[in-house]
Amino acid sequence: MKKSKKEEKMPTITFKSELFKIGSWTLLRLPKSSSEKLSSRGLAMTEGTINGFRFQTALEPDGKGSHWFKVDKVMREAAKAKVGDTVEVVLEQSRDWSEPKVPLDLKEALASDSKAYATWIDITPFARWEWIRWIRATKNPQTRQKRILVACSKLRSGDRRPCCFNSSQCTVPYVSNNGILMEPTAYSS
Repeated sequence: MKKSKKEEKMPTITFKSELFKIGSWTLLRLPKSSSEKLSSRGLAMTEGTINGFRFQTALEPDGKGSHWFKVDKVMREAAKAKVGDTVEVVLEQSRDWSEPKVPLDLKEALASDSKAYATWIDITPFARWEWIRWIRATKNPQTRQKRILVACSKLRSGDRRPCCFNSSQCTVPYVSNNGILMEPTAYSS
């Protein structure tokens, strides 16, 4: 009997990569050959280990055909790694999406719009991740506020996903320029 997509096991991806910094963020970029094993050039939810430490994270696209993720202090300490170190990573893409952390400004806007909030609650966690990515993909506070208003309006109308959004671009303005992950500012600390 053929397995459903939900039951099919995703490939295990094993690679080594060097931790680097962009500004105050410590990041790890997947080698392109490893990233190509993922089912999407866009955001991908994964579970895995870094130097044996177990974690779950959403891989953000780098805008160049690969992915990256932030390695916070807890992960670095548990993996016994610092900026400049090469770490061993084992990943498996997950079909189940964790709930995203909803930014306070969006949370407040949704709380004041019951119809938009009802749609927000009804959409999938992946769709919520996409709305948040679209909203945060700007450094301009006025543009961000406008996107929150547009998101609430669209959700109120029943739209379940942001429109006209290139999901393969990097949407974290602290580490990207024009949808492309910036070059490292440091490889060692």
